[in-house]
Amino acid sequence: MIKSTFRDWNLDKVGEAFGLTEVETLPILEELLTFSHNCSELEVSFLTILQKNYRLYGGDDWNEFELENKMISPMIVLSEMDSKQFAYFLERELRLVIGEYDLSGKVDGMIATGFRSPKMPYFCLNEYKKGTDPDGDPRGQVLIAMLVAQQLNNNQKPIFGCYVIGRIWYFVVLVGNEYAISRDFSCAGESIFDIFRILKGLRFHIERLIKK
Repeated sequence: MIKSTFRDWNLDKVGEAFGLTEVETLPILEELLTFSHNCSELEVSFLTILQKNYRLYGGDDWNEFELENKMISPMIVLSEMDSKQFAYFLERELRLVIGEYDLSGKVDGMIATGFRSPKMPYFCLNEYKKGTDPDGDPRGQVLIAMLVAQQLNNNQKPIFGCYVIGRIWYFVVLVGNEYAISRDFSCAGESIFDIFRILKGLRFHIERLIKK
């Protein structure tokens, strides 16, 4: 048995070890990216404040904790992700044996069923303050966490993911042995409204998956 943490993985290694293939897009990713939401005046005001704070007050130099607390979590809270059925959890551990690998690691952010503690995960988030980091590859780390979430769901449902590198957000979907990564969205520009709209869509899709 090979013990491995999520930080040990990059995209190539995940693909080779578990037979995952990157494709240009997937239908459910397109549904997520094109989800329609008209922001309220309150949402527009709050998102504008977050955007301004990032641009004017050193957002590109925030560390991972500052990025999480000043940008990522406020946007997820505003999207009303938490409910009695599922919620957004921080720094929770996932662990599973898949084949010859004993995989484990803390996920920066996770949307999972459960009220006070996570049960079945449907979304994993990984955050980095910069694109190159001595601790590994943000894409590979979010994908290996998504793979564990998929196997916990008995490979029957799509798993959503996101990795954030400073101001740039990417969304990921894993279906079967195929995954697709979205284009980049910047929280420092008008795309912050796209990011929020996609987060609202994420809530919609997770609600739908849980009901199936």
